[in-house]
Amino acid sequence: MRAFITPLCLIAASLLACAPVQAAKTLVYCAEGSPESLTRLFANGQNTSDAGSQIADTLLDFKSGTAELQPALAESWEISPDGRTYSFKLRRGVKFHTSSSFQPSRDFNADDVLFTWQRQASKSHPYHKLAGNLAYVQFSNLRMDENVEKLEKLDDYTIRFQLKRPESPFLTRMSFDMLGIQSAEYANKLAAAGTPEKLDREPIGTGPFQFVSYQKDTVIRFKAFAQHWRGKPKADALIISIVPDATVQLAKLKTGECHISVSVKPADVALIEKTPGLSLVQQPGLNTGYIGLNTTKKPFDDKRVRQALDLAIDRNAILGAVYQGRATLAKNLLPPAYWAANAKLPAIAYEPAKAKALLASAGYPNGFDMELWYLPVLRPHNPDGKRMGEMIQADLAKIGVRVKLATFEWGEYLKRQRAGEHQAVMFGWLSGNGEPDNYFEPLLSCDAAKSGGNLARWCNPAFEDLLQRARRTPDRAERTTLYAKAQEILREEVPQVLIAHGHRFGVTRKEVQGFVLEPTYQLDLRNVELNR
Repeated sequence: MRAFITPLCLIAASLLACAPVQAAKTLVYCAEGSPESLTRLFANGQNTSDAGSQIADTLLDFKSGTAELQPALAESWEISPDGRTYSFKLRRGVKFHTSSSFQPSRDFNADDVLFTWQRQASKSHPYHKLAGNLAYVQFSNLRMDENVEKLEKLDDYTIRFQLKRPESPFLTRMSFDMLGIQSAEYANKLAAAGTPEKLDREPIGTGPFQFVSYQKDTVIRFKAFAQHWRGKPKADALIISIVPDATVQLAKLKTGECHISVSVKPADVALIEKTPGLSLVQQPGLNTGYIGLNTTKKPFDDKRVRQALDLAIDRNAILGAVYQGRATLAKNLLPPAYWAANAKLPAIAYEPAKAKALLASAGYPNGFDMELWYLPVLRPHNPDGKRMGEMIQADLAKIGVRVKLATFEWGEYLKRQRAGEHQAVMFGWLSGNGEPDNYFEPLLSCDAAKSGGNLARWCNPAFEDLLQRARRTPDRAERTTLYAKAQEILREEVPQVLIAHGHRFGVTRKEVQGFVLEPTYQLDLRNVELNR
């Protein structure tokens, strides 16, 4: 096999000798954007989760290729009969990473779980405010501190959560990014040295890869953690190369500058399948692409206007032009594979005449001006935000709505939408599990409207009541009924214009073995190796 000497050697020079990528056993993953942070606690975007999950483990995670929970830093758990007490036995012998400035004196234990939790839950915690402009998005959106009455350490390897009321999704939440465990010992040492900010800039975790360095908007370097509790990763080192353009990523895959990418345009699928040396991986996605309508801003405070926009968009045309037919049109926020998806709801109609009549009844017979932010990155739920924006712009013009398109760099896009600056904004959700609450709570709850995850800033008491009742009951049939009613409210109120559930794609070079395109959003690279 020909060994490619590429510009990647310059990127990797401080990590390994500048040898061909293949010979160096360095796995290169092409990402389309920079992380907001290297710390999983702040994860609200895929790039943050991808980078942070290499560094920090959670109490539970998922079996590879499935949405089935399995033990991770917690090796077992017990739930009380009343569903209010969760006790976790922590794994012994789990090592933390080391660095030039930190040599851990002990293994992972309960103190680290308490530190990670309390940092987010307590505003008086010394590390709480170090988030800066970031936020503990998952923790806030899921209202974790509201229902957890107490988290206590029973001994070094046993913790117990006491809940105020039963919460069916609670166990699944132990796999979420917000519980990417940080080292309490490292935090204490940094605080004593007067450099607490290094906790997130030079992160220490128990994950499969150890952080080496980060050059913003260019590259993140890691090395394999030989003492990882699941065993040393197959690759000796990992590079996340930040390449915003999917076409450039594909070119780098062809030349060997990247080994794996999950930023695939549906329009490129046929080409990839014909390209020697590349392999396509695909599966139906647990995702939903949508447009959040800011209901705190006119005219989107009137549901007739929101209904009109919903009826004016030709989704079938978007399915063909943007997704190349490789998606399922959305009629629920939940993907069809979810057990709680309301299959009885009809497809969303395309009725521009009815849409125009609704606008007239709302006082806008001649339409209005609006701004739509289109997605600046490629996602399975939206592979081409600009093209989708142009098609929606043309559709809405037919009913008199004049759309100005705008976008921002990805980090700025996330920051501005969380602040509620938008009128209408493209976004989407990649599921972390098969739990319906993972969609409804962070995207549409009243608390999420306050914290910024609910882009519609929509708070509906009837919908909220259904969510809370579903959270409290362990009976799946009853939960299904409650969620079905909640989806009926969403169809009527239209806080989001639903578009599609996109298929998920990945591309690997032929020397890559062991890569699994996870049905969840997790990026697990532990078992990926390069076959020479």
